Amino acid sequence: MSKSNPQSSLNRRDAVKMLGLGSSVGLLGLLGGSAKAASATWEEEKAKNTYAKGMAPVTITKVRAIACAPHGSNLVVVKVETSEPGLYGVGCATFTQRAEVVVTAINNYLDDFCRGRDVDNIEDMWQAAFVSSYWRNGPVLNNALSGLNQAMWDIKGKRAKMPVYQLLGGKARFAVDCYAHADGKDPQELIAQVQKFMADGFRYVRIQQGGYGSLYLAQQPDFKDAGYGKNTDQFMDSRAYVQAIPKLFKEVRKACGMDVELLHDTHERVQPMDMINMCKRLEEYDPFFIEDPLSPENRGWWKQLRSSTTVPFAMGELFNNPNEFVQEMADHSFDYIRCHISQIGGITPAMKISHLGELFNVKSAWHGPGDVSPIGHAAHCHIDLNIWNFGIQESIFFSDVEKEMFPGCPELKKGYLYVNEAPGLGCDINEKLAAKYPINNHAGNWTIRKRDGTIVRP
Repeated sequence: MSKSNPQSSLNRRDAVKMLGLGSSVGLLGLLGGSAKAASATWEEEKAKNTYAKGMAPVTITKVRAIACAPHGSNLVVVKVETSEPGLYGVGCATFTQRAEVVVTAINNYLDDFCRGRDVDNIEDMWQAAFVSSYWRNGPVLNNALSGLNQAMWDIKGKRAKMPVYQLLGGKARFAVDCYAHADGKDPQELIAQVQKFMADGFRYVRIQQGGYGSLYLAQQPDFKDAGYGKNTDQFMDSRAYVQAIPKLFKEVRKACGMDVELLHDTHERVQPMDMINMCKRLEEYDPFFIEDPLSPENRGWWKQLRSSTTVPFAMGELFNNPNEFVQEMADHSFDYIRCHISQIGGITPAMKISHLGELFNVKSAWHGPGDVSPIGHAAHCHIDLNIWNFGIQESIFFSDVEKEMFPGCPELKKGYLYVNEAPGLGCDINEKLAAKYPINNHAGNWTIRKRDGTIVRP
């Protein structure tokens, strides 16, 4: 160390450290440069590099609902307009059974709540909107919030000129593996469908016999003879169903082999002890998962159900709030989280659920039926492409009308869904065409009864 300048060696060492940290301001200060010079250097760097400039604030100017029914099911889309000319985002807010109520929540409440807010602050907006009505967790408000949240992610991607999956962290797989739906009034009809899907490239097929609960197995119930209920009420024979499904799996495995993964949805319609007995008989046929084995009212049965069988389970279609299933995930009660992203609040909570699931080895299997808009399916795909603990995705075959109404919707090829790589969610809505297919107040026939007329809970 020089006697004339005992700090020079230290300064050199610190300068090297600061270089390693990339701090030009700190380096200039150590070497005797002025703060003004450091500031000037930073300003010059900003002028040269667009990454250092950031983006000008953009605010929300309007939030509105677009409702349509291109194939019978009511679909609700949220459109978020902004202060930047031409910049808007779209998201799925479909609650098909109560579509008109969701439209009211969006147009009459969400619009006023959102106007003037910074469109980039997605997390803050989600938290604020979630509690803005004080009471929360209901499907109507959560669907409205889901559409808003997806639309804000759509805008974020457009602003960044990147697909949403890139903003989430990039791809963890090249495409989204899906399962198809096969149904039939008897095993032979079902087997033909399974074989067709296998020939089309699907590796996963969900098998049902006469719809959820095998309703065709039911004969004329006593409650109809007694004039109880409505003529349109359906009848489920739980015993016939529980006996039929293991036989169905046996026949499909015999005809289609073990290479195809088989799934089945009980739709919460079976009592816990019947579910335990049925799953024990299903074990030898190696199901990929059994979906929704318990109704929300029977969640206390998880421990006994899980300890009684090795069959994997998927659960969560009826959950509204991410807090509802935290304990079950931590307890390893089920293997696949089956949330309806347009109901739980959108992409933001879905990503939190995904990361929580990764810690407990719970994979994703987002609910993706025909009463989710193509925009909602695009949101599924962007999450699926990114998360490590992706499990499987419910597939959808879009009609020609839907493809025209929702340009840019995901494409299905050989059992895989692909996004179109456009900025944002990559899917839009043709409002003029959507107006030609107005929604209706048909809520679907979810009234199912036992032989004596008692309601069966889905």
